[in-house]
Amino acid sequence: MNPDKYSQIVQKITAHIQRTLSYCSGVSQEQFMADRMLQEACILNILQVGELAARVIEYGLDKGHPEIAWRPMRGMRNRIVHDYDGVRLDTVWDTIQKDLPDLLKKLQA
Repeated sequence: MNPDKYSQIVQKITAHIQRTLSYCSGVSQEQFMADRMLQEACILNILQVGELAARVIEYGLDKGHPEIAWRPMRGMRNRIVHDYDGVRLDTVWDTIQKDLPDLLKKLQA
């Protein structure tokens, strides 16, 4: 795969992360837990991040960027898609608050 394709995937991941973070800007955990539409919008974007991470792994591009948690992103996607024991909203919230900002910085570097 050419570097342009990798760059396109990273741009798409970045856009999904930015969208999710903007949706939750100024939102408390209690508000998030009470807003089904917000939950579903965030879950959809996290799902897309995982789907794109799976492509990076599939093409072998993850090896060039070991600082990025490609496999856990794909794992989160699998948990959402296959609904293993239901989607845990507290895990989604923690991912948005802790993991996505850090991931965004790494992708932008």
